[in-house]
Amino acid sequence: MESYNLCIIKPNKSSFSETFVNEHISRLNGNKKVLYGGAFPVYDDKDDYLIKSKIGLLSYLIQKRVFNKKNIPVRTNALVAYLKTNKIDVVFTEYGTVGSMVTYACKIANVPLVIHFHGADAFHQKTVNDYLPYYKKAFDYASAIIAVSLDMVEQLVKLGAPRHKISFVSCGVDVVKFASVNLTHQNNFISVGRFVEKKSPLTVIKAFNLVVNKLPDCKLRMVGNGPLFKQTQALIKALNLEDKITLTGIVNQQEIKKLLENSKCFVQHSVTAKDGDKEGTPVSVLEAAASALPIVSTKHGGINDAVINNVSGFLVNEYAIDEMANKMIKIALASQQTLIDMGKAGRKHIIENYSIDKQIQKLDAVIAQSILKK
Repeated sequence: MESYNLCIIKPNKSSFSETFVNEHISRLNGNKKVLYGGAFPVYDDKDDYLIKSKIGLLSYLIQKRVFNKKNIPVRTNALVAYLKTNKIDVVFTEYGTVGSMVTYACKIANVPLVIHFHGADAFHQKTVNDYLPYYKKAFDYASAIIAVSLDMVEQLVKLGAPRHKISFVSCGVDVVKFASVNLTHQNNFISVGRFVEKKSPLTVIKAFNLVVNKLPDCKLRMVGNGPLFKQTQALIKALNLEDKITLTGIVNQQEIKKLLENSKCFVQHSVTAKDGDKEGTPVSVLEAAASALPIVSTKHGGINDAVINNVSGFLVNEYAIDEMANKMIKIALASQQTLIDMGKAGRKHIIENYSIDKQIQKLDAVIAQSILKK
């Protein structure tokens, strides 16, 4: 179809872990304008306030910070004006919370809305409870709803989303950028992700401790940061694993590629957190599989779709520490050819089902169709 004006609305100006958002901004079709600033955009594409008058901005701040309101007419009107002034043809929101908050403005402006869910916005209990009334209105108005895993599709249906509006489009990975690695002969394991409950870094360490008890030459590098970082440090010290586990902190994508190239296996123990939070489809798992690394992870969320169990890696039950340790040991003791075959199968699966180009094409099609429905 002819070129169109696409408004992408995201919560954060920039976030190191949200590589998928950056991919959408750089790769999606359309003349793009990007707004940000929380569950409802505060800033426009020039980093100026959406609300232009000082009185209006003061009114917004009082209603937001003093009265903690979600429905604030002055900011809704500001977004409506922006959409009309910039002749926006369709709005694409990152996260369901954002989509639900801007629904009314899109409705007033008569602009189609595509809502992209990612994980916590569909599963985290408090988030879902707080936003469910707004989700229901959003589900009713939205032209399309994106889920990043088959598990999430069913969750959104449970929350009230019409199944016919939901499209399963996983996060994608640049399969050229993350090319096949030459598997190291050393027993180096790697984990990449935020140190949060649903990624369960402490469980990874407990499993790795069992691995080291049998295979002392094993090493683990854990990339990332987060609320559980200090607890992770403390557990490593308590188990006397300081010489076996390296915490790299946050590193850039190029450095992650180098770490993957010097690894034998990628590990991630994703779980359902106590507050209900779950993964969508972890990009780090996709990047590791695209790099032809065998994966040891859990039967959780979109990982079930991304990893072919017993072919490109091994999936274990959540919190099954002994089971995870046994699979890591199996990787460490496997022949080089077995690991190469697993890696090739994983990369082939990613190329066929998770390449960023294919995923973007799917999103472009959903967006274009939403405009045609108007």
